[in-house]
Amino acid sequence: MLHIIVLGSAAGGGLPQWNCNCTNCRAARADPALRNGQTGLAASVDGEHWFLINAAPDLRQQLIDTPALHPRQGRLRDAPLAGVILTNGEVDAVAGLLSLREGTPFALHAHADVLATLEANSIFNVLDRALVPRVPILPDQPFEPRLPDGRPSGLQVLAFAVPGKPAWYLEGTARPGEGDTMGLFLQPARGGKGAFVIPGCGAITPPLADRLAGADLVLMDGTLWSDDEMIRAGLSQKTGARMGHVSMSGPEGAIAALSGLGIARKVFIHINNSNPALMPDTPERHAADAAGWTIATPGTEFRHDA
Repeated sequence: MLHIIVLGSAAGGGLPQWNCNCTNCRAARADPALRNGQTGLAASVDGEHWFLINAAPDLRQQLIDTPALHPRQGRLRDAPLAGVILTNGEVDAVAGLLSLREGTPFALHAHADVLATLEANSIFNVLDRALVPRVPILPDQPFEPRLPDGRPSGLQVLAFAVPGKPAWYLEGTARPGEGDTMGLFLQPARGGKGAFVIPGCGAITPPLADRLAGADLVLMDGTLWSDDEMIRAGLSQKTGARMGHVSMSGPEGAIAALSGLGIARKVFIHINNSNPALMPDTPERHAADAAGWTIATPGTEFRHDA
């Protein structure tokens, strides 16, 4: 059985963002129930060993807030964390690795170019390579990550490229940027229902739509409601497309592009603090709900029993 827990579903900065006074951030400061950490997931097929999908800057708090990831009773030093799988090299996906430096073994899986980015920054050497091996991911080649003791995990992972852009701090460098925007397909290694995880995506292309057709569960980039959202709000001069994120709405947005594909469950993750669909009683949230989409929140769980 595939079991996924949402640790956080906000985009960079979380909700509220520390230096933002937009409507959503003000609401989240006033109501703790609206607060949301940066996007991260935990996946397991046995309920005992868990793999993180990305490591958000607020990972420490996310682990505290998730009982399934607590040290198991009767063990002084312990964690059910078996590995971390990175979909990109953004700060929002890798900074939490620095909170996992206390000597517990797990494997770090990422595209070779993302691993090269970590290699170039010596601060990530706080993760002892003898305990935290760095394992390259080969796109379009399914693999079964191992548990720290070498046993197979029972989780099969397929990584694939999706439209996007390199991490913003790498713009203008000579780095080719491969592996900076990947989606994942997770399912039990013995077969069964699976889930697509695409926290960053610049566009829904026909090949991507074909890949997602008939899926049981899709967790999709929902950064902005509309492409010019942050410009109209006075928060930025960048469009969603410039940042490498498809919008929820509009003729080329995720809601329209993935409609009619027979996807059983459609869920938005990586939602920016400016996005009105984050709030529970807005026209945008009602529109997303009416289109069959769920807005993920911390603690949301998905289980595939078969």
